[in-house]
Amino acid sequence: MVNKYRNIKQNLKSICLLVTLFSVSTLVSSASLSSFKPSFSSIENTVVRKEVFFNYLLPVIYQKNAEIIALRSSILNNELSASELDKLAKKYRIEKLTSKEDLLLVIDILPPSLVLAQAANESNWGRSRFAEDFNNYFGIWCFKKGCGVVPNKRDKNASHEVASFKSLKECIDYYVLNINRSYAYEDLRLLRKEQRDDSNAITGILLADGLANYAYPGNEYIDSIKSVIQYNQLERYDFFN
Repeated sequence: MVNKYRNIKQNLKSICLLVTLFSVSTLVSSASLSSFKPSFSSIENTVVRKEVFFNYLLPVIYQKNAEIIALRSSILNNELSASELDKLAKKYRIEKLTSKEDLLLVIDILPPSLVLAQAANESNWGRSRFAEDFNNYFGIWCFKKGCGVVPNKRDKNASHEVASFKSLKECIDYYVLNINRSYAYEDLRLLRKEQRDDSNAITGILLADGLANYAYPGNEYIDSIKSVIQYNQLERYDFFN
């Protein structure tokens, strides 16, 4: 009788979890991103928290990749004026623009699996103080006084702050721009170009090898990002190429 009661109780828990997951997924996908920001710290169940996290970030990631694909199309089809091309070159820190290939190297998508894995790693699944209070999901630093918030455990001789963003979209916009133009991630961009040239899929697992300079020590950081991608099967979201 006791075992029967335990089985019934366990089944009820499973049903409740499935209902919660369905409800949360439906709510997040239909809610306006500007008005709905989950409180990840208040979600005790790990499975539910991850589902909410993915559904909160994914629409903005997809939107960003769609914007980049549209811009790439404009470049490829020669739809931009010389002044517009020069403006893009300055934005992406291209010292000398020789051809549209220079722009296409830096203006390209990032696999959602990679973005989700880094966001999860850097923000502790949205529970860090910087993610909750300042919309910084990627541990992004800035170096002008007052540009963000001073970390509690910052070294005495350090001057960096953790950047503050008005919204998730603003954070992802900056994160993608930083990956696409910073010298530190040149290897990532070359890996991506090789995939483009060979007509192969651009995956998070592959591009993770170009993140050695994102955090120290580089090899361990790369392994941790790949682990998040693989454990959570994040490459199922990588349909942008």
